[in-house]
Amino acid sequence: MSPIVSIIMGSTSDLPVMEKACQFFDEMEIPFEVNALSAHRTPAEVSSFARGAASRSIKVIIAGAGMAAALPGVIAAETPLPVIGVPIKGSVLEGLDATFAIMQMPPGIPVATVAINGALNAAILAMQMLALADDALMQKLVDYKSGLKKKIVKANEDLSKLEYKFKC
Repeated sequence: MSPIVSIIMGSTSDLPVMEKACQFFDEMEIPFEVNALSAHRTPAEVSSFARGAASRSIKVIIAGAGMAAALPGVIAAETPLPVIGVPIKGSVLEGLDATFAIMQMPPGIPVATVAINGALNAAILAMQMLALADDALMQKLVDYKSGLKKKIVKANEDLSKLEYKFKC
């Protein structure tokens, strides 16, 4: 089995955020790989990874980065594959710096951007891209989203049972 999604993070300190994508792909049985690469500390390795990803059958890349958050853009500059950036909350600007860095790409170098620490949504977006050409994945996606609806219906049933003196 070869990976079709690559999850990249700037350092292993980003793993608690990016792990949500790993868990989702594992649950959905989508082959993935996960690596740490730094646009600033290992630029040659990032470039080599990005240029070779398509030839290794990778279909989508998810790149998480905090602070200056150059990683998703650097990868997008060197691959024809879709790149989804996950801004990771840092200690100084609460992740806004990473969000702006990932969102403000020059024309021709798009990076889809999800919410701060939004690795799960990045994984779901990647699955939606993959499902366009895979009926089995599309059905898993439909089932997953149906499950989300059922959780809200159940939550409202539970909330209706709460008793308070002034609850109507």
